[in-house]
This record gives sequence, C-alpha cells and structure tokens, in this order.
Amino acid sequence: MNPILGIVASQNHPRSNGEYLVIAGGAGGAALAGGGGGSGGYRADIFSYLVATNYTVTVGGGGAQGEVSGTRKGNNGNNSVFSTITSTGGGAGGSLDSTAGNTGGSGGGGCGRAVAGVGGAGTSGQGFDGAAGAGTTTGFAGGGGGANAAATGQAGANGNASSITGSSVTRAGGGGGGGWGQAGASGGSGGGGAGGGDGVAGTNGTTNTGGGGGGGGDYNAGADGGLGGSGVVILRYVNTLTITIGAGLTGTTATVGSDKVTTITAGTGNVSFA
Repeated sequence: MNPILGIVASQNHPRSNGEYLVIAGGAGGAALAGGGGGSGGYRADIFSYLVATNYTVTVGGGGAQGEVSGTRKGNNGNNSVFSTITSTGGGAGGSLDSTAGNTGGSGGGGCGRAVAGVGGAGTSGQGFDGAAGAGTTTGFAGGGGGANAAATGQAGANGNASSITGSSVTRAGGGGGGGWGQAGASGGSGGGGAGGGDGVAGTNGTTNTGGGGGGGGDYNAGADGGLGGSGVVILRYVNTLTITIGAGLTGTTATVGSDKVTTITAGTGNVSFA
C-alpha cells in the first residue's frame, strides 16, 4: 500500500495511516491417527500510528505436539497481539484420548481412529473450522482449518495471502490429518504441516507462519504429531517514521518503496514511532 498522511492529532503526536498483520501461533497436531492442528488467527487492517506512543506486541509461539508416550492430544497455539488487536492461537487436533479438535483461531481436525472425532470451530473473522475424522478401521483424521477456508477432509485447509511485505506470502494454513492404515495428508498452503501415515510423525508447521502441525499416523512410538508454527507481527508505515523495537522483541525493518516494513518474529515488548 501507499500510506496517506493522516490528520495531525496534535503538534507532538502526529499520526499516519499504515497496515498491520497479526498472526498467532498454529496448534500442534495430535498423535496416533491424530487431527491436524488449526492455524493461528489472521488479522489485517489499516491502523493510525501515533508518534511517541508505546504499542504492545506479542508474537505467539506454536502449540506443542501430541506424543504417543505422553499426552496424545496437541496443544493450542498462543495468541499474538498488536496494540488492541488479538489474534487467537490455532485449535489443537483431536486424539484417541480426546477425539474432538479444539476451537481456536482456526479449529483443529478430529481424531480418525475408532471414533469419528468432530472438528473444532474457528473464530469468526480469523479462521475456519477443522474437519471431522473418518472413525473407521482404516481411516483418517481430519485436517485443521485455515485462515482462508474450512477443512473438508484429511488435508489441511489453506491460509490467506498478504503482500504487506512487498511480495505475496501465504500464511496460517491448517495441518494435515494423520492416517490409520493409510497415508497422512498434505498441510494447507501457508505453513501447514503434513500428516503422517502408519508409524510416521506429523510434520511441524512452518516458523512465523502460524501454520498448524500435522497429525501423527498410527501404530507405534514414531507417530507423534507435529509442532505448530510460531506466529508473526508485521507493521507497514510511511518511511518518514522511525520505529524503536523494545527489549524482549526480535525484529527487523526493511524499506519497501515509499514505506518501511517491520517484521517481529518473537517475544513480548513495546514498539514506538518517532
């Protein structure tokens, strides 16, 4: 975008319009024919940046995976925050111990072994539902929902594309469901991890995309779920402003045309503009 200078709020606190993209952490996939993790919530909009004002930023981590030898259900992703905007972490995939996928920014897929676990619900305005598992003797677990669509079977649903950094990048895809007597499924575009087949672990969601982890396959100790991908906070603003990235945050700033783009990849802290 080409930011337009906004109305001057006061002599000491001018503001300018820019964009933000806030993506939460994706959820972990479950073990043993486990459901794919849902993607982290996706929030993008125009924002008026005030000079000499602290804005809170938190980048949500991805959810832990379910493990055959421990808690088989995955964990939800962690929320990301910019100012008053909260992006909700993805919902974990369902497992043998807890068959339904969790609610989240996008919902987790349901377990596919013995019982057809239902998919978790997504959050309105952020993501979509996970799919139910098949629940048959040779079946599959449901895929995790994505920021662009609900999952409708074993594959993870696709995420959304954004050009806030100057090039189109897709983020917040759902993880693929694991298989029982069959192969795992692909993750959704936007960092979703693939599900595993019999004895095969799910693939991790991609770092800084909010992608869900893939569900693990069935039968043995190798069939853990995949980790959820961490989130990201991206800020785009007029290049006459200078950002200060506070302690506790990891980020970089690049110039894109007449704008600056700051990408914050980890941590919790404040940013401010001058």
